[in-house]
Amino acid sequence: MKSIPLLFAVGGVAISSVAHASSPQKLDEQKPNILLIMVDDLGLGDLSCQYARDLQTPNIDKLFSDGVRLNNFYANSSVSSPSRAGLLTGCYPDMVGVPGVIRTETTASWGYLSPEAILLPQMMKKAEYNTAIIGKWHLGLEEPNLPNSRGFDFFHGFLGDMMDNYYTHLRRGHNYMRLNEEVIEPTGHATDLFSSWALDYFDTMRKSKVPFFLYLAYNAPHVPLQPPTEWLERVREREPGISEKRAKLVALIEHLDYNIGRVYKALEESGQLDNTLIIFCSDNGGDAGAEANNGPVRGSKGDMYEGGIKVPCAVYWRNHLKPRSIDDLVIMSDIFPTLCDLVSIPVNHRIDGISLLPLFLGEKQCTDDRMIFWVRREHAELGGKTQNAVRYKNYKLLQNRSFDALEYFDLEKDSCESHSMKKDDMYTKLYRGMIDHYRVSGSVPWQKPLKY
Repeated sequence: MKSIPLLFAVGGVAISSVAHASSPQKLDEQKPNILLIMVDDLGLGDLSCQYARDLQTPNIDKLFSDGVRLNNFYANSSVSSPSRAGLLTGCYPDMVGVPGVIRTETTASWGYLSPEAILLPQMMKKAEYNTAIIGKWHLGLEEPNLPNSRGFDFFHGFLGDMMDNYYTHLRRGHNYMRLNEEVIEPTGHATDLFSSWALDYFDTMRKSKVPFFLYLAYNAPHVPLQPPTEWLERVREREPGISEKRAKLVALIEHLDYNIGRVYKALEESGQLDNTLIIFCSDNGGDAGAEANNGPVRGSKGDMYEGGIKVPCAVYWRNHLKPRSIDDLVIMSDIFPTLCDLVSIPVNHRIDGISLLPLFLGEKQCTDDRMIFWVRREHAELGGKTQNAVRYKNYKLLQNRSFDALEYFDLEKDSCESHSMKKDDMYTKLYRGMIDHYRVSGSVPWQKPLKY
């Protein structure tokens, strides 16, 4: 199996990745369709198959119970744009110019996707896939960083960060809804729209002999908490005593689950399900301000504690992947090389993720013998500086805010990150690794060149 040479190492621990370029085991001759579902701000605990007891998500639960459930899955950031950059490039977000959230206002925008970065849809096209994104993009608002310019054959969705209203679809007065590059003004709740557009896409691809890669990225359950009225009333009636804010979040998640059920049913009824690999994950932890449930861990969206970066994930492929639960360490940027491995497309450029195809196929694979990095840049409480974390095996070093002290944990003994440990040799190794990562990622621009 061909691999990319490691770029450098710190303290004997590899920082860059080995990207497996071909499948270790023969799969079906027919290439599978790939449906990658990304939801927005879903907390680790906010599924009925996880830790929530006040909501019902039977359709998403099915992907977890009948698929490969990843109990130790991490987003690439505690916020949206960077995680999406990590997902679609297989790199740490700051290595492709997206350490923070990309926004409309230049003074509030903390990323610019590198024009040199190679995105997952570009790789899928090498395997003769039709590539599509439906839903939220959040990696650029203008050329060259629009979906159709970065490898997607088809785009039907929203360019921006968040919608100020799920029904009007505007962000600070801007209409970022697009059909490819055409500005559109659809009517309806965004979750319903994205799901219906996905069904239309399935119908189109059903008539084609070309396999598809669909990145279905929902805005839900990101604020504003705007579930349809009938869904909110149902929750209020079923859960007496629930707070109004929590009721809205629960209803928004249940409405999302219903729509994911529509997507699943459409694949099943069209005969496409058995040849479709489905990956489900959240871009970061749940928002504490929205009363999200992040399970038994510390922190929430925006934190480098587990609650900000540890998220639910499942991989489902009916009759191909055996249902099971695995505890191996996985990060979102691993999805890129895994899918390239699945379709036998070599990765001949530098990435940070590793292929997990052996793991998904039931083989033993070491996934934690590497340093993993998180870097987020932001204004407000970070003052334009960064928050950071680095992990090796069970050990984690983090600075949750740019002016906070470093904290050091053994997650096997202290999964809630309650007591920072004293410095030791592993602390020193993690600290040196963090510094070396700053040095390398510091060469990557993360702002569009300014014109004076």
